[in-house]
Amino acid sequence: MNLNKKPDPNTIYPISGYDKEIYIKPTITNPNIIVGDFSYIADSDFDSHVSHLYEWNNDKLIIGKFCQIASGVEFVMNGANHQMNAVSTFPFYTLEGWDMSSPKKEDLPLKGDTVIGNDVWIGQNATILPGVIIGDGAIIGANSVVGKNIPPYSIAVGNPVRIIRKRFDDEMIDLLLIFKWWDRSIDEIDSLIPILTCSDIEKVKKSIKELIV
Repeated sequence: MNLNKKPDPNTIYPISGYDKEIYIKPTITNPNIIVGDFSYIADSDFDSHVSHLYEWNNDKLIIGKFCQIASGVEFVMNGANHQMNAVSTFPFYTLEGWDMSSPKKEDLPLKGDTVIGNDVWIGQNATILPGVIIGDGAIIGANSVVGKNIPPYSIAVGNPVRIIRKRFDDEMIDLLLIFKWWDRSIDEIDSLIPILTCSDIEKVKKSIKELIV
């Protein structure tokens, strides 16, 4: 759909007259959320899909370019974790009236940054748990709970999530990871659409080989 407009990663609403899909990057105000150009969510806001992102943990949610995030997806950050190496998991220190100092960081199961690669499709109502890394080009099925890393160009589904197959053979995946189409200019990507949307994978493989020589 062209409508004689050039794609603009800084616009909020990429579909004229429709406010239930937004490009995420221009709406971000939290410095611990980093999102690449043209990644979108099927909702009118993004912040409500990120829970337990607290300053004192200093963890980050990093999402690449051209990701497609369906409605109901939730990114659960490290602030949701409770101390697990003691008798009780109850967070006395967070609630008024209890005589407990904050536990040491090493006593909390902090798992680091959550990193979503480029051109990742996350299906409706999926939950992404803290510290997960999802590789470029991966597909996450609807209602999945992702608590482990997902390799690039893999399809993963279920609760707990399981990897059901690779999208392409290893040669094709390696080529795509070298090619990194998402890092090219808007005009270049526009010209690459016939390749990026072609279902003849052998033909695509040949074209990409010619382009990266």
